[in-house]
Amino acid sequence: MQKNYLEIACFNIASAIIAQHAGANRIEFCADMNIGGVTPNIEDFVLLKSKIHIPVFVMIRPRGGNFVYSMEEFEQMKNDILHFKNAGAHGFVFGILTENKEVDIIQNKELVELANPLPCTFHRAFDEINNQMDALDKIIECGFSTILTSGNAKNAIEGSSSLKALALKANDKICIMPGGGVRANNIEMLKENINTNWFHSSAVLQNETANMDEVFMLKSKLD
Repeated sequence: MQKNYLEIACFNIASAIIAQHAGANRIEFCADMNIGGVTPNIEDFVLLKSKIHIPVFVMIRPRGGNFVYSMEEFEQMKNDILHFKNAGAHGFVFGILTENKEVDIIQNKELVELANPLPCTFHRAFDEINNQMDALDKIIECGFSTILTSGNAKNAIEGSSSLKALALKANDKICIMPGGGVRANNIEMLKENINTNWFHSSAVLQNETANMDEVFMLKSKLD
């Protein structure tokens, strides 16, 4: 029986401490939940690293809004990867699209190579892409290890059939990690239907801080 893992998106240090205490396997660290997460402050990351021991993946996203970036923003993303890599990040989370909402192979590949040997997750920019099956191959080509997605739907439950199809096509070449509305009351259904072993949730029930009971319940239903 395969082991399942839980990643918690944390928008502050308190959430990360709660997530670790309640059994999460990994943190996705970012700032500003209201716009879906952006690159956190390096100072906050350094402080976070001093307080927890589980792996931390850092969101690399210079602003909210779309996932098409100017050259200045792309340079900022490159610099951020280098800074967080030097500061002890365990991996990165990002995704760059073209004006046509397709995977920007050149820019994504450059960031993945910059992050090497640390693993990279292609985040929910994936859910803005029309042909996800085609995009899956391109993201594998770029060298990503994981795709965080709701299956092109409002949440992972509504997108569960797409997530199942993506995981089948991925065939262990890349991990499909369901995210978006994943909660303790629905994670078992996702676990039973999708061939994956990583699941993503913010475990936020109110404000921007993870709920300890929710993280604990999420993890217990994966074990």
